[in-house]
Amino acid sequence: MGKRKTSKKYSPEVRERAVRMVLEHAKDYASEWEAIGSIAAKIGCTGETLRGWVRQAERDRGERPGLTSDERDRMKALERENRELHQANEILRKASAYFAQAEQGGRYRP
Repeated sequence: MGKRKTSKKYSPEVRERAVRMVLEHAKDYASEWEAIGSIAAKIGCTGETLRGWVRQAERDRGERPGLTSDERDRMKALERENRELHQANEILRKASAYFAQAEQGGRYRP
């Protein structure tokens, strides 16, 4: 699965305001998607981007199943820590093999 390239172009204030506008004005449109499209055009993002912000805001408020923003941030931090620990373990494993081989007077072959 490839990583998507994202930018931090929109400030948290802009995101919150856009989400609030969608939630407050959705009833003025034929559908939520129509409201999202209209508001997205006004703030200069894509409808899909704004839809994602709205869905995440719903998860954060407990209105939709899934990880909240805090839970997602914690998950990313744990995954990063896990990766770093695996790398450290690999380094230690190779160093241990190197020194064990050196003690025996042989040449290390990784």
